[in-house]
Amino acid sequence: MELRKKWYRIITKLRQIHLSPMTIIAGTFVAIILLGTVLLMLPAASRDGISCGFRPALFTATSATCVTGLVLYDTWTQWSGFGQAVIISLIEIGGLGFMSLASIFVFALRKKVGLKQRLLMAQALSLDEMQGVVDLQKTVLLGSLAVQGTGALILFLRFLPDYGPETAAAWGLFHAISAFCNAGFDIFGEFAPGASAGFVNDDPVVCLTLMALIVVGGLGFFVWEEVIRVRKWKNFSVYTRLVLIMSAALLLAGWVLFCALEWNNPATLGEMPAGQKLLNGLFQSVTVRTAGFASVDQAGLTDASKAVSMALMLVGGSSGSTAGGVKTVTMVVLMLFLWTRARGRGTVSVFKRTIPSGKVLDAMTIVTIVVLLSFAGAILITVTSPVNFTDAMFETVSALATVGITAGATAKLSVLAQYLIILYMYFGRVGVLTISLGFLMGDKAEERFRYAETNLLIG
Repeated sequence: MELRKKWYRIITKLRQIHLSPMTIIAGTFVAIILLGTVLLMLPAASRDGISCGFRPALFTATSATCVTGLVLYDTWTQWSGFGQAVIISLIEIGGLGFMSLASIFVFALRKKVGLKQRLLMAQALSLDEMQGVVDLQKTVLLGSLAVQGTGALILFLRFLPDYGPETAAAWGLFHAISAFCNAGFDIFGEFAPGASAGFVNDDPVVCLTLMALIVVGGLGFFVWEEVIRVRKWKNFSVYTRLVLIMSAALLLAGWVLFCALEWNNPATLGEMPAGQKLLNGLFQSVTVRTAGFASVDQAGLTDASKAVSMALMLVGGSSGSTAGGVKTVTMVVLMLFLWTRARGRGTVSVFKRTIPSGKVLDAMTIVTIVVLLSFAGAILITVTSPVNFTDAMFETVSALATVGITAGATAKLSVLAQYLIILYMYFGRVGVLTISLGFLMGDKAEERFRYAETNLLIG
């Protein structure tokens, strides 16, 4: 009886704890990662039947849940069918968000969605209001499953003649989910261990399908829902127009730059026919922003191309999407602010709309945090691992932006550096999200007093 009373008191106290939605999101991601770690540590998860140990399992589970794509081992070579099923499940949960998947049961059971559930849905989708969030959540689920299903079918039909129905089905489903969720995991290692998308870099059907899935997943649920619903450019919201313009500009700029910088580089595009060079230049531009599939050897890129890759990775995809990075509109706001201040003006505006100063400060905060963490992490990796600073910076930006491509540094990381990358992947997916949500949803306390102003020399 005494034990029962103690448990009753503990449960009662736990129910009285009021956790913020941001805390719930961050804590749930930790729980999912730990569950994935335990499952991947099982001997059945490894192809050789021997447990991989805690650290590799934690690294892989974090990378999958945070839809990053950095790996210590080739996915097909290391993990059995069960292990691959765990990984792709973690990718789906991390990409769509646990609230999106949990809402399936709510909708299926025709349960009423309460205020707290609506708030969690809004925050998981990076929305600053709850109006229409349930309908949007349904659209996200149906649209995501439809896009992934279409991609899986196209890939299945393409792989079927060469590899048979079993392999074609597994490859189609796995890579469609991985691409849409911008994860970058692949199982092409059955025939080309470690080659990633380089195994299919001469196949336009596969490359274009993967690119389409990556782009749709990286645009953001709100954007493609509005595009489908509104259809007319002049009726799009300012946010949607900025996302579409910035995304197109980054893809085009990256395509041109990669083709120009790598055209004659024998380690990347140099040995390919002209058409294949153009295809893989575009693929590189798409994948470095959000996904992590590598159609060319990233270690073979010129330093200039690595710098372009890091810039694109830093920007990433759009808010409320499966992609990482500081987000496209965040960078647009920062660029508009710099252009405005350079002209001696104080008001930031776009499309005849003024951007609030608070949003500008939010953008500056997020970008500054990510850049500083990238530099600090690169320094630590350089000190503890046999990696040069450029490749170390490439690694930290890739982890923080949850992109998942590497210039060869992942395999060389020390134990301390591996744990740092684990933290960076988690922060890149959850930390940036919760900071952004804090800007959107947090109650900004009214200042009770202000100190006297002072003049400083700037510039």
